[in-house]
Amino acid sequence: MNVLILHSRYASGSNSGENRVVEDEFRLLSEGGNHVDAWTPRYEQMGAIRAGIDAVWSRRARTETARRVSEQQIDVIHAHNVFPMLSPAVLRIDLPTVMTLHNFRLSCLPATFLRDGRICEDCLGHVPWRGIAHGCYRDSRSASSVLATSLALHRAIRTFDRVDRFIVLSEFQRQKLGFAGLDPERMVVRRNFAWPAERRRGPGEYFLILGRLSAEKGLDTVIGSWRSPLPLLVVGDGPERERLEALARPGVEFRGRVESDEAAGLLSRARTLLYPSRCYEGSPRAVIEALAAGVPVIASDIGGLPEHVSHDISGLLVRVDDADAWAEAVEVLADDATSERLGQGANESWRKNFSPEVALTSLEQIYREAIEHAPFERGECNEDT
Repeated sequence: MNVLILHSRYASGSNSGENRVVEDEFRLLSEGGNHVDAWTPRYEQMGAIRAGIDAVWSRRARTETARRVSEQQIDVIHAHNVFPMLSPAVLRIDLPTVMTLHNFRLSCLPATFLRDGRICEDCLGHVPWRGIAHGCYRDSRSASSVLATSLALHRAIRTFDRVDRFIVLSEFQRQKLGFAGLDPERMVVRRNFAWPAERRRGPGEYFLILGRLSAEKGLDTVIGSWRSPLPLLVVGDGPERERLEALARPGVEFRGRVESDEAAGLLSRARTLLYPSRCYEGSPRAVIEALAAGVPVIASDIGGLPEHVSHDISGLLVRVDDADAWAEAVEVLADDATSERLGQGANESWRKNFSPEVALTSLEQIYREAIEHAPFERGECNEDT
C-alpha cells in the first residue's frame, strides 16, 4: 500500500508525543512492507498575516500534497496535526483520507477541554468563538481567532466531511466528538502502541513521573502531598517545574529532561508510573510504554485513561485531584507482591492491546476501509476551488 503521512510537527521535537507517534507509525508501516512518504513540516517563523492565512487555508501545502500524491501514486492520505503549517485545506484532495484526532482540537481550541484548571465544555458542539474571549489557544486572543476562524470556515464548507475515517484514541473521545457533531460511523477507536521494552525485574525501586511538567497534568496533587518512604522521581521539564519544586515534600527528586534511552532505563526500574492528569487524555505514550515494560500505572479516572489502565489488573485508577486517594494508591503499590502482580498484568495488557503487531493490523484495516468507502480512485488528486 502507498501511504502519504501529513503532520505539522510541534516545535518541541521528540518531546512531543504526537511527533513520536507519527515517527513510530512511519517505521511500523515501512517495516510492514508498505511504501510510506511523510511530509512533516516544522513550524517556521513568519509574519503574523502570513501565518494566519496559512493556518486557515494553505495553498502551498495543498499544492505540495497533490504533487506527492500524483508522483508517488498514493493510495491513501493519513493526516495527523494540520495546524499551523498545513491547514485543513490538505484534506480537500480527492483521495481516500484518514485523519488521527490526537486530541479535541476540532471542538476545543486548547484541545484539552480544560480552562483555568477545570474541565470546560463551553465550545462542545459549537464553533469555538468563546475560546477567543478567553484566549484559550496559546493564551492569545489573536492566535485563538485564527484557529477558530479556520475551524468555522472548514466546517461551513464541509472539509471534514471529506475524511473517510477518523482515528480516535478512546471510546470516550468518540462519544465526546459525536456530541460535537462528528459522524460516529466514520470514527474508529485505535489506541497508540509501544515498541517492546526492557522488562522490569522485581517490584521496582521508586515511583516515577515521566513527561511534561504542565498544569493540566495534575502533578501538584501528588508532589505536594508525598509521604511514601519510597522515593518519587520526576523526570521531565515544563512551565510548572519551578512551582512544583517549591511544593515538593521530602523524598521527591527532580531529574529534568533526559534522553529517550535514559528515560527507558529509568522506567524499567520503576515501581509504578504515576499519571495524575486532570484533563481529557487520549492515549498517552508514557502510560503504554510503562505497560510494555511491565510497570503498573496509577492514573486518574478521567477521559480515555480508564480504557488504558484496568483497575487492580494493570494498575489503579484514582479520583482526579484527590490527594488522599492518591496517597492511598501509592501505599497499595508500595507492597512488593502487589507491584509484581500488577506489573505482570501491565505487560499482558500491552501484548493484547498495545503491541506493534496489533497496531499494524488495525491501521492497515482502517486504510482498506477508507479506500473502499471513498468515491475516489488512486491518482485522482484533483483540487477543488
